[in-house]
Amino acid sequence: MRIEDLSQMENKKNDIVVRFEDGSKMNVSVAQIADYSLYSGRELTDDEYASLREELELSSSKARAMRILGSRNYSTSEMERRLVSKGETSETAKETVQWLEGIGALNDGEYAAAIVQSYNAKGYGLARIKDELYRRGIPREMWDDALSSLGDMNDAAYDFIGKKLGGSRDKTDIRRATDALCRRGFSYEEARSIVIRYLESIEES
Repeated sequence: MRIEDLSQMENKKNDIVVRFEDGSKMNVSVAQIADYSLYSGRELTDDEYASLREELELSSSKARAMRILGSRNYSTSEMERRLVSKGETSETAKETVQWLEGIGALNDGEYAAAIVQSYNAKGYGLARIKDELYRRGIPREMWDDALSSLGDMNDAAYDFIGKKLGGSRDKTDIRRATDALCRRGFSYEEARSIVIRYLESIEES
């Protein structure tokens, strides 16, 4: 593939537009100009052209991934799916995720522990926390380590019930509060125990 000409991008002195004989173009860095010895009239072999394009695609994917990480944390599988959904190839997405892991920007173990702590603090039960780990694409082999950091899950749930009932002893309110805990990942027995604990506390006060 023969290079027709090179021109500097406006307001970006380190970015160069390379135009090829077929009308296509690439935005490359000054470093890539040197690495590939790019100049007007240069004939790139198929391998050189493919290598340059792959390098640019990976660079673009890395930049996109860093922008995505600016909004929230991601698991490796979430990031890979997100990149593919944005138009990156599966291979480029995998390479980008490996790079992110290498620089410490993605860490499934730390992310799993953060999810567990966050949902525990919000008063969710074990079943709901496991559902969230699954939904976020955390590998199952990491679940036990993350869940081992769980403290007493009943305290936050007790606070939740206190806000839900607000001192009410109405049977309908109690049933709804118990059902609400079940929806948050507690078994019926766990939910009932927490509600009873709350009701006993307001009787004593």
